[in-house]
Amino acid sequence: MNKATEPIGDPLAASMTGSVMVLINAASGTGCTQDWADQLAEKFAAHGMTAHVTLTDSGERMRELASAAVAQGAGCVVAGGGDGTIGTVAACLMGSRTALGVLPMGTLNHFAKDLQIPLTLDEAVRLIAEDVRIAIDVAEVNGRTFINNSSLGLYPDIVDRREQMQRRYGRSKWVAFFWALVAVLRRYPFLQVTVTLNGVAHRRSTPFVFIGNNDYVMEGVRMGQRSRLDAATLCCYMTNRTGRFGLLMLALRALFGRLRQTRDVDVVLASEVLIESRHRLLRVATDGEVNPMPTPLAYRIRPRSLHVIVPRPQDGNA
Repeated sequence: MNKATEPIGDPLAASMTGSVMVLINAASGTGCTQDWADQLAEKFAAHGMTAHVTLTDSGERMRELASAAVAQGAGCVVAGGGDGTIGTVAACLMGSRTALGVLPMGTLNHFAKDLQIPLTLDEAVRLIAEDVRIAIDVAEVNGRTFINNSSLGLYPDIVDRREQMQRRYGRSKWVAFFWALVAVLRRYPFLQVTVTLNGVAHRRSTPFVFIGNNDYVMEGVRMGQRSRLDAATLCCYMTNRTGRFGLLMLALRALFGRLRQTRDVDVVLASEVLIESRHRLLRVATDGEVNPMPTPLAYRIRPRSLHVIVPRPQDGNA
């Protein structure tokens, strides 16, 4: 946990007792059967907690159950799955006193890693039982929330093409991603947008725009990580018009920690971002999920609007 983030209440509070709702994405690829769910409930029981484990591959059902738990004043709702699943449940808990517990079961688990939540199931359950909470920011675009980031341009196009290939040809996710990447880079579309940050309008012809919930490190060994999630800021990365070779050079600069030194990338921190386009709809990625959204796209930050269960602060880090 980062130094700037303070626990809510006493970090040495007694372990949480009673019952807890556990919502698991059954499509997360971890062999989620009823036997597995029963074993998960036993892991919670070992820490004095009664876990009501629900397996579902329906985002709508997950939202329905999480919202009902908040309405009933639940102290905690646990979400198990990838970042998309975690974000779905988080959106229902925003603005309430109900805390989010995280069982990282996805491929990348960016949210859990940024909060230093253990990636093993046993350790994640133990962490939830300890019940140390902090308040973090959540971002939104046109009312749709995201806990990690949102993007326009290349990435949503790649994800959309990948999903088409998976449906049409039955390819694995990573094989489909590779061929989708090749197809999109061959076409290499540009966005014509006006991005307003801190009251200043920037007109861009760019292959992508990236909006992060808090400041992202986009270069060096910590690429893709955040040091804090409570700075009440959005982080916007956008390139000037650059070709495929230029994009490759930007990737190399990022790898060697020199991305912010180039004039081909603008990095701006803001509390609100407005993106305008001549297109009525744009494909927008939020936490890896792609949806068409009407323009303009209005981004804003919701400071400390979500309570999350995290590791105890270590001595000197609280």
